[in-house]
Amino acid sequence: MGSAIAGHLANAGVPVVLLDVVPQGAECRDVIAKTAVTRLLESSPPALMHPDNAKLITVGNIEDHMAWVAEADWIAEAVVERLEVKQALYRDIDRLRKPGSMVSSNTSTIPLAMLTEDMPAGLAHDFCITHFFNPVRYMRLVELVAGPQTRPEVVENLSVFCDVTLGKGVVHCRDTPGFLANRVGCYALQLAMVEALNLGLTVEEADAVVGRPMGIPKTGVFGLYDLIGLDLMLDVCRSLRAALPPRDPFAAVADGIAITHALVRAGYTGQKSRGGFYRDVGPEEDPSREAVDLETGEVRPAVRPRLDAAAAGEAHGLRALVEWPDKYGRFAWRVLARTLSYAASLVPEVTEDPLAIDEAMKLGYNWAQGPFEMIDALGVDWFRNRLEGDGLPVPGILEVARGQSLYRVKDGRLQCMDIGGDFHEVRRAPGVMRLGD
Repeated sequence: MGSAIAGHLANAGVPVVLLDVVPQGAECRDVIAKTAVTRLLESSPPALMHPDNAKLITVGNIEDHMAWVAEADWIAEAVVERLEVKQALYRDIDRLRKPGSMVSSNTSTIPLAMLTEDMPAGLAHDFCITHFFNPVRYMRLVELVAGPQTRPEVVENLSVFCDVTLGKGVVHCRDTPGFLANRVGCYALQLAMVEALNLGLTVEEADAVVGRPMGIPKTGVFGLYDLIGLDLMLDVCRSLRAALPPRDPFAAVADGIAITHALVRAGYTGQKSRGGFYRDVGPEEDPSREAVDLETGEVRPAVRPRLDAAAAGEAHGLRALVEWPDKYGRFAWRVLARTLSYAASLVPEVTEDPLAIDEAMKLGYNWAQGPFEMIDALGVDWFRNRLEGDGLPVPGILEVARGQSLYRVKDGRLQCMDIGGDFHEVRRAPGVMRLGD
């Protein structure tokens, strides 16, 4: 992630320094940072908009070149998700940085309150979380989390810089586990994997349903796991489970399915390795695809399924998908019912604004619609009644919205409902206009 963030800064024409550790016994002490830039140049899809952008990245290491941070306006930490490692690095940064320079973490799992524990007040005033999503060039979301001590100027400067200079959509989040996008997205992924196994679906069938018919990228569930990395997803889920209370619905699906752990133990961690749930085999010029059987773990030729439920969803929308009278329609409902209900239950604990969750899922996971927009597409009353009929909890905001929608257009302006039942105008960042609004 550190090199990907550096690469996107270079895409924006911003000079950037990339520092990493010195491997034991390395002849070239900057080898990790240099290799990272080489990977940027060779990545597919391209991480750099032009190969010459790599010239804006200066590489070094934290033993020989740490003094370079004194020249930086923004110091972004993207090291391993271990609190003691991050805090030790912050102490080194604080000794060297210039007054007023901004410091942020790219953490996805460690709360800001823990990062800033015992942090000097001067650094805490300049510190926040800027959580980028991978691949950084293509995923627009940046979740920005400020602490009670963070200066407003830091939030404003990074918000404008990430928006205007880096082309990101900035969503402001409270300091809660998983923030917004991963809180909903990880739950949706784990739930879909568990339900696919329960209903006897193949990985291809599950991805065909939890994909374009739902307005979700065609990678679906298992394809996205392969893209992110099975080992990384397991780490994220472990951290998220530990940070959430035991009563949170995520706890019931946090472990996912046993085959995921078996694949990681065997070295199949996704696209970055020999494959994961999917594998490309044969000659590079004409590879064939294989898929893993979720029950047996055996590998077989992948099949592209043609499902009537998926076709109905793409042609006629979410209601047609979840009402389709077969196991694929049931699978779609089980995933959507619990995912959308879970997202709605996070208001107002995680945010008072449903729009923030919708924006996070669209910008961070490339969903065509956010959870509350999906509920509107299904119909608020229809969705609430079906939840009740299935014995599932109905979040408070859906009770408040009885007989209404969560979004509306009034006087030519798009408005969104809050937990109190009041509508407020959807406001975009200065200079942003969307045709959908």
